[in-house]
Amino acid sequence: MDVRKTDIPAKIAIYVVMALFTILAIYPLLWMFMQSFKTTQEFMLSKIALPVNPFQSAFRGNLNIAEWQGNYPYAWRHGHFEVLLVNSIFYTAATVLAVVILSAMAGFAFSKIPSKATSPLFGIFIIGILLTLQSIMVPLFLMVNAVGLYNTRLGVLIPYVGLGLPMGVYLATDFVKSIPDALIESARIDGAKYLKIFGSIVFPMVAPVAMTIAILTFSGTWNEFMLINILASSGNGWANIKSLPVGINMFSGSLASDFGKQFAALTIGAIPMIAFYLVFRKQITKGVAAGAVKG
Repeated sequence: MDVRKTDIPAKIAIYVVMALFTILAIYPLLWMFMQSFKTTQEFMLSKIALPVNPFQSAFRGNLNIAEWQGNYPYAWRHGHFEVLLVNSIFYTAATVLAVVILSAMAGFAFSKIPSKATSPLFGIFIIGILLTLQSIMVPLFLMVNAVGLYNTRLGVLIPYVGLGLPMGVYLATDFVKSIPDALIESARIDGAKYLKIFGSIVFPMVAPVAMTIAILTFSGTWNEFMLINILASSGNGWANIKSLPVGINMFSGSLASDFGKQFAALTIGAIPMIAFYLVFRKQITKGVAAGAVKG
């Protein structure tokens, strides 16, 4: 019996399952994108029909009005997305950079630098994984307000970094343990300081787990809504501090019945995440695989 022939049904089953999961993952995005090219009336008449006048509904709206009133221009303008998008990029980039570097440094210290404080300090970080945002939201708000950082970018960044560190430190510490101690000892014998060892030896070797930490931090920070909605004021100039999810949330209030503009806002918010995956898909795949299997 040809073994390759017996593998054909198994391969077909695997491809069918993979195709099913692909459809389940892509269809909601395509459906959301399609609805953003409809008017509210079209959406109410049929949830699955194609748009009648997609360009006019999405970008121009009523041609008798001089100002463009299509779904996307309206969502961009009234959601203050030109400001909120820049804020989201800033918060996400700064948080990812800080969490990756600090997690790698802490992981190196906890796994390779002998100290009596290692065990209790590492335990404190691990406890942070178990805490939910809802359980610390009120004390966090009171602390930020007490030190005068309320309604500031720094008052948002510090909690973002603090919330991302527990998981980052846990993953980095577990990964750095797999680095041979002989490398660290050889560098120490040659007179290298710990900071030099970290920059020259350890940090380049933790690139796989660093990518995993960056992916988790990027996703969590970009989509975060509850914390920044509390730590940034909703008064005058609120758009200068808040991020993209806050602008998207505006369309669930007074514009809750205008579905075309809602879906346009959701699509604008999803595009950066999709672009991030398309640009870094190879690095993401390698980082997750290498981060899951040490060494």
